[in-house]
Amino acid sequence: MAVVEMKVPSPGESITEVQIARWLKKDGDYVEKDEEICEIDSDKATLTLNAEASGQIRILVAEGETVPVGKVVCSIDSSVAAPAAKPKAEPKAASAVAAVPATSPAAKPAKAAAAGIPSPAADKILREKGVQAAQVNGSGPGGRITKADAMAATPAQSRKPGSRVERREKMSMLRKRVAERLVAVKQETAMLTTFNDVDMSAIMAIRKQYKDTFKETHGVNLGFMSFFTKAVCEALAAFPAVNARIDGSELVYNDYCDIGIAVSAPKGLMVPVIRNAESLSLAEIESTILELAGRAREGKLSLEEMTGGTFTITNGGVFGSMLSTPIINPPQSAILGMHNIVERPVAVQGKVEIRPVMYVALSYDHRIIDGRESVGFLVKVKQQLEDPIRMLFGGGDPMRSLLGL
Repeated sequence: MAVVEMKVPSPGESITEVQIARWLKKDGDYVEKDEEICEIDSDKATLTLNAEASGQIRILVAEGETVPVGKVVCSIDSSVAAPAAKPKAEPKAASAVAAVPATSPAAKPAKAAAAGIPSPAADKILREKGVQAAQVNGSGPGGRITKADAMAATPAQSRKPGSRVERREKMSMLRKRVAERLVAVKQETAMLTTFNDVDMSAIMAIRKQYKDTFKETHGVNLGFMSFFTKAVCEALAAFPAVNARIDGSELVYNDYCDIGIAVSAPKGLMVPVIRNAESLSLAEIESTILELAGRAREGKLSLEEMTGGTFTITNGGVFGSMLSTPIINPPQSAILGMHNIVERPVAVQGKVEIRPVMYVALSYDHRIIDGRESVGFLVKVKQQLEDPIRMLFGGGDPMRSLLGL
């Protein structure tokens, strides 16, 4: 008998243990080689374990258990042959059924015109009780609802009885790791948040005018995130401290923009990274976001796709958030928070106009980034979004670029 032992592979450096999230096969099932048999959670990603041989599987570790990297979690008996395929059932001959002419149901006698209509006195009582007339059977002539009927009516129970049930679920390794990092950020960084507002009129006008053509040309929708990513890249170039990190006693400045995009996935918050976003077009950014976000929700992101970001963007607006203070994703030094777009009164050249406005927030590590840099960065992002043509001129003033000033 040839038995193959399946061990937990190493998901990456610094990861010493994992959690068995879900078995995709039952104990005793026959599995094919390279077939996915188990989902494994680490503190950074969800991975799948593939069968190393074909045969009968024997599960050795239960779901939810935490095991060290390298531990045997199941074995496969490769001497067991694949089960014979079940013969397909012959389709049953349709039995002849004599057609029976449908008979129309006897017409119900029409209700009297007064049925269900309360008298003036009854109507007042029903409204005070909060009872609908349709819930009361009238006893008056022709089914009319009388005062006595209304007095006897009881309001329907609108609230369910309270529950005292508690449910306990074991935290996934990813959720525990996120919790630990969030607490560590508050303790280990000097985090501050600065805010600004953005008039989204120009961006919304561009999307309205070109969204159909953009979709036909590139096969993806033109969203807000691509504009924000490009604006952030221009602002990071102008304020490199926002794109830096602390490494021991040194400051590390990144001359590239690896932008993390926060995605809400079934197993928790994940932040896949767009590499060298500064060199990508809007269409390339949208395509990359679509692919990474889809894989994040399916739990198929690799560890490499979620590490190494230099700056993060999170969009609480998709959940209806008006304003928030996002938490830095270490070892990064800053994070930009997007929010919902609301029509607000805005002063424009001495007149009040209704404009679509988004509040944006920049949380940053004050150990690296000064107030001047944080505010300047956010103003730069605001300028790019309110005047998108600036993005074609490296974030500068188009007229000054044209005039060589």
